[in-house]
Amino acid sequence: MSLDINALVKAVKQAAVEAVRAEAPVAVCYGTVTSASPLKIQVDQKKTLTDPQLILTDNVRDFNVEMSTIVGTGKSLGPHYTEDESGGSGYPAFAAHKHRYQGRKKWRVHNALKVGEKVILLRCDGGQKYIVLDRWEARE
Repeated sequence: MSLDINALVKAVKQAAVEAVRAEAPVAVCYGTVTSASPLKIQVDQKKTLTDPQLILTDNVRDFNVEMSTIVGTGKSLGPHYTEDESGGSGYPAFAAHKHRYQGRKKWRVHNALKVGEKVILLRCDGGQKYIVLDRWEARE
């Protein structure tokens, strides 16, 4: 029996390809949000994914972000007073003034999924976990 190295290499490559396919490491699929809290996404008639199976990206969840900002306001006379009502410069607390804020500030981004939205998912770990990438059809 002679050893054909080319046949052996080809057989090993084919076995590797088949092993990867059998594991199904990643596949793209689509779903529809059927519940927002707790989060549930239906991917077909028989399969609904629940929160423990889902990995959410910032595109589909609420999150905080810290940003640098420079904000300035114009003339301000207080919450409920006009210049005439404030008595002019006789009431320093309500005299015309400006505000400026500069620095880092945390902002809340509201991206949470809503019932009826269609989403793009990546199936990973042989179907045990799904990464919810983004919406492809949002409801207003």
